[in-house]
Amino acid sequence: QVQLVESGGGLVQPGGSLRLSCAASGSIISINAMAWYRQAPGKERELVARINDGGSTNYADSVKGRFTISRDNAKKTVYLEMNSTKPEDTAVYYCNADIRLRFQIRWSNYWGQGTQVTVSS
Repeated sequence: QVQLVESGGGLVQPGGSLRLSCAASGSIISINAMAWYRQAPGKERELVARINDGGSTNYADSVKGRFTISRDNAKKTVYLEMNSTKPEDTAVYYCNADIRLRFQIRWSNYWGQGTQVTVSS
C-alpha cells in the first residue's frame, strides 16, 4: 500500500557532503511528520532529524549545524542534506513517516528499507 524509497547513500570522504532523498508512494491522503533515523553496526537505531507538516524541525545534537532536513509536500519527499560528514556518521539511514491512507481514518507509521552511508577516506 505504501512505499518509502530512499536514495542517495554511498561513500563519502570525511568533511564531504551527501544528499539523501526519500519518496513516499501509494494511496496517500496526507503525511504528517517525516524523519530520518540511522543505525550503526552494534548500535540502536537513533533519530537523526524530524520535520512536521508545518516545516518545524528538530535534530540530534550530534548532527546540529551539519545536517539539514527538508521536505517537498507536493512530491511527498523528504531530504537530508549531510555536510561536514564524520566517520561516526557511518550507518544505515532509514526514512520514517506518519501517513494516512485513502479510506482510512487513523495514521500509521512506515519505514523505508534503508540506505547505507559510509564516511571514510
